[in-house]
Amino acid sequence: MRIGYEAKRVFHNKTGLGNYSRDLIRIMSYYYPYNQYLLYNPKPAKEQVFEPDGKKVLEKLPQSKWDIKFYNLWRQFRMVEDLKADGIEIFHGLSGELPNGLAAAGIKSIVTIHDLIFLRYPSFYPFLDRKISYYKFKKAAQEADIIVAISEQTKRDIVNFLSADADKIKVIYQGCRADFQRLYDDAEKRLNYEKYGLPSRYLLYVSRIEKRKNLLGILKAIASSGWHLAVVGGGSGVYYQEVMQFIEENNLKNRIHFLKDVPAKDLAMLYQSAEVFLYPSFFEGFGIPIVEGLYSKTPVITSVGGVFPEAGGEHAMYVKPEKPQEIREAIDFLTLNPDVAAQKAEAGYEFVQKFNDAQIAADWAEVYGLN
Repeated sequence: MRIGYEAKRVFHNKTGLGNYSRDLIRIMSYYYPYNQYLLYNPKPAKEQVFEPDGKKVLEKLPQSKWDIKFYNLWRQFRMVEDLKADGIEIFHGLSGELPNGLAAAGIKSIVTIHDLIFLRYPSFYPFLDRKISYYKFKKAAQEADIIVAISEQTKRDIVNFLSADADKIKVIYQGCRADFQRLYDDAEKRLNYEKYGLPSRYLLYVSRIEKRKNLLGILKAIASSGWHLAVVGGGSGVYYQEVMQFIEENNLKNRIHFLKDVPAKDLAMLYQSAEVFLYPSFFEGFGIPIVEGLYSKTPVITSVGGVFPEAGGEHAMYVKPEKPQEIREAIDFLTLNPDVAAQKAEAGYEFVQKFNDAQIAADWAEVYGLN
């Protein structure tokens, strides 16, 4: 079978949706190698983040001068001609979009919708971005043969906000990159955190610096403590300036370590070396960093309600994200009770095996009709 993918983020996004897309293709090409996986990339990547093998996994770029120049029009309106010429039987939109004309071409369509946060929290997003996203997601949800949601929370939102048919929505959880599924030895981890200028004991935050992710709540929680915090993720804008101002006003510069462009293997070791992983976000479609933390056998503190218990299970600690004091109390509990923290970490590691590669491959094989 030849399966096509809308692959813009496979080649042009180093985090989030890009990781999701690359990991899915890695898993499927490993467990179902007798298929071909064609990645429709609108333009050449500036730097290599994913390399097709040229046999099972192939990159497909627009070919005509017109399509090369107007690659966004190719993505939306002309790609289907290439899909037909390539004998694609299933087309999978990996991030909420589908090109026009799939049904008329007799190509089965699947779309993954990760979240509808722009509808739940519109104040976090510019007006025009919200309108464009709503149009694309609504159209894809109506036209797709199958919608895949990355959590039960997202499934409920797709039904409520997009009026989609619940019967055609399948929930398949996100996987975890291979680097995070390996356990590293103590010497390797020590060299790694020393490379980033971190002390032997630190807390970890992994995400963009934006209001919804709640880094400021973490800083307020630890301001009067002696804890160091590793922050892996970039940011800009008003909220980022608020974070930097809080750090300045509270003399936290020596304890807050901003790390950018951390390779996956290094990041995995940072997770495994951390005392606690902190993810008190206000809302997520799923929250893959929680899974990464649990795979790392690191105690996790995240938010009560919403999708978070789906990702964190019974053994993460849950707090109200708007209450820094609760975050502080959870940190203190875990760090002052190492035996309990270790038990939670081990139990969390067992829970997170439900997101392993084999299970995800089996779930996708069912959706694709490979079984």
